[in-house]
Amino acid sequence: MISKENAEHYVWGDGCDGWYLMNRKDMLVIHEKMPPGTSEKKHYHAVSRQFFFVLLGVLTMELDGHLHEISAQQGIEIPPLARHQARNNGDVPVEFIVISHPTTRGDRTDLP
Repeated sequence: MISKENAEHYVWGDGCDGWYLMNRKDMLVIHEKMPPGTSEKKHYHAVSRQFFFVLLGVLTMELDGHLHEISAQQGIEIPPLARHQARNNGDVPVEFIVISHPTTRGDRTDLP
């Protein structure tokens, strides 16, 4: 059994946390937490398709130039080649699950 408490933890960006719930070549499942005011770099994946599902807070997702506010118990699909950036524009941390198929490892191009 895997949980946030026993999963491999990593830190990214400006104080963001992640936990590997499943880390395989054909699928990556991570639980991430972003403090208020944080964001990832805008990027895209050539092959990987992703699904972000918000657990707590509100995640702002820029997807091909359009902003989406995703609340708890809502999700958004990110198709391959879609330029995207996750942000926490709120006043409280946001937590979400990201499912990537196949893994995004080695399949990420950061944008300026």
